[in-house]
Amino acid sequence: MHVMHIALGGCLRPPPVRYGLTEDTGGHIAYVLGAACAQARRADVRQVDIVTRAFDVPALGASQALAEEAVMPKCTIRRIRTARTGYLAKEALEAEIPALTAAFLQMLRDGARPDIIHAHFADAAQLAEAARRAFGIPWVYTSHSLALDKHRGAAGGDAAGRVARERRAIRRAAAIVASSRDEAERQIVAYDPDAEGRVHCIAPGVTTPVGAGTEQARERVAPFLRDTGKPIILAIARPIPKKNLVTLVRAYAADPWLREHANLVILAGLRDGLTGCDDEQQATIRALFDAVDRNDLWGRVALPRQHSQSDVASFYALAAEGGVFVNPAQHEPFGLTLIEAARAGVPVVATKNGGPVDIVRCLGAGELVDPSDPADIARGLRAALTDPTRAVRTAEATRRARTGYDWDLWAARVQSVYAGIAETHPVTRPHRVDSLLASDLDGTLTGDREAAERFCDWHARARNVAFVIATGRALPDARRVMADWSLPRPDLFIASVGTEIWRPDASGALRLCRDYADTISGDWDRDGILDTLAPLGLALQPIYEQRRWKLSFFGDAATAAQIEAALDSARLPARVVHSHDRLIDVVPRHSGKAAAVRFAARLLGLGPEDCVVAGDSGNDRDMLEGFGRAIVPANAASELGDLRGAYRPALPHADGVLDGLARFGLDPARPSLIAAE
Repeated sequence: MHVMHIALGGCLRPPPVRYGLTEDTGGHIAYVLGAACAQARRADVRQVDIVTRAFDVPALGASQALAEEAVMPKCTIRRIRTARTGYLAKEALEAEIPALTAAFLQMLRDGARPDIIHAHFADAAQLAEAARRAFGIPWVYTSHSLALDKHRGAAGGDAAGRVARERRAIRRAAAIVASSRDEAERQIVAYDPDAEGRVHCIAPGVTTPVGAGTEQARERVAPFLRDTGKPIILAIARPIPKKNLVTLVRAYAADPWLREHANLVILAGLRDGLTGCDDEQQATIRALFDAVDRNDLWGRVALPRQHSQSDVASFYALAAEGGVFVNPAQHEPFGLTLIEAARAGVPVVATKNGGPVDIVRCLGAGELVDPSDPADIARGLRAALTDPTRAVRTAEATRRARTGYDWDLWAARVQSVYAGIAETHPVTRPHRVDSLLASDLDGTLTGDREAAERFCDWHARARNVAFVIATGRALPDARRVMADWSLPRPDLFIASVGTEIWRPDASGALRLCRDYADTISGDWDRDGILDTLAPLGLALQPIYEQRRWKLSFFGDAATAAQIEAALDSARLPARVVHSHDRLIDVVPRHSGKAAAVRFAARLLGLGPEDCVVAGDSGNDRDMLEGFGRAIVPANAASELGDLRGAYRPALPHADGVLDGLARFGLDPARPSLIAAE
């Protein structure tokens, strides 16, 4: 396969990259380089090109004017040139898109054309769409940073234009690769709810070296700090308002304990002085120095002018010695530096807005804070610095960061996305289907790697059985878990506790089943339910868990009963689903896994008697009670202890499901146990 990435903004060159050299020379360049190099290492990829814009500004690097530049074997940067030879910031690129598009199409006419194009940001998507129209090349989109949250409420101007361009990119891409659940399930869906069927949540890797010493960092901060022996609070971000660095300084200044016990170190891009950068960065740098000066923080805060990538690794090593890393951004689309810090053994504190929520969950450690509240930022920093379990939690977070965020793993998963674009997956298999298996995912098919492999073998043999996943997760997250466990693609997905059915169309893209949505929407009053439950002071699950037909809270069985009573009193029809003794979902009265399975069976021309269902927790109860052939594996939650009528094999996870399938006559390699009895 020949892969072509398009990333037009910033100073894109082979490593080492001077991140922060311009406002647009940031995380997306690390992403593109890491992704492309991992793809070039694959045997099934013959070439990877990175297309970017050429410009001639010696101060930003002479190589930026080169037409081609090798990154590594099979990976090349190719630069397209227009009449404008100066550097253009992201906002100025839009006017140049017609000329860049013409140059890009000429490049494709003159040379080898790729099998797939991967566009980064909406400006690149415009070039990719032009290539699709001209040459039929499919393209994939990665947004990196979306404007809708940032510009919500803004009218006209470039804000509206950027949102419109991003919406077009989301609607036209054959597939969308997102980095976090917040991006996949909330940010992208805000542009187009139906796009979720084409979204794949695939965590990126990290290329920052680990294991560096602290000497370089100590040299950088020595001119600023009175006591270099104190632990450091480290922040790394471009000096722009949305990164919220000035609020971080104010949070530090207002907390006597933090000032006494830790130094604050901020790597705010690269600068030669206090002037000479663009207006936005210059204003932010001025505000940072003003905040330090007004709060008499000299000797406690370090703001180095310059740093290299090796310096960054050294700063992480210094922060690992009793310090903490913080990302206080107003909104962070992903949060690559949090993973870099965790890989280096540094506890993390992060904004609760955006991708960091998912990162902290994956790491199993870290503090989430309200970036608009300096006191909450300070609270999170104190909690991380004084955590008595710091060593154990940080070691586990480091392990997870190093194994879960890996570019080679990203490349393998994206390769399957690329390949899937050309495949077709009709709603039914091409041969006759006479049975349906609807199975929960977490704990039912996952939990045992070898058992999951045995289930894959069963699926390959069971040609007359339709396979349906019925999960509490949203679709992108369910697909991520299935990729983690190498589970087979189902014939359709039942997602979000039976409130959504996703069916593949002829192109292979998953589409929300509108007929089912109409079936459950009739008496669903989402806003009324929220208003009724507001006085209860319930703890909401993360924002991406809140769906069109699902409201999700934390709470025990007593809390679930309280919710039911409040809804009954208000005469609001809904189902309350309690699972794992801590999760509560409120869904439409006519929805649920059982209703969705019955609907899916009808799509396939099957009846309830043709269905086998499997699940292990409370959100599977209605499905397990609603069908005559139900499997509850041995690892099932205690909340299903009173369930009657289901088959309970002695085996856990997927092995238990396989045992139940054999009992019900759905294993082509084994005789039915029922028939033998």
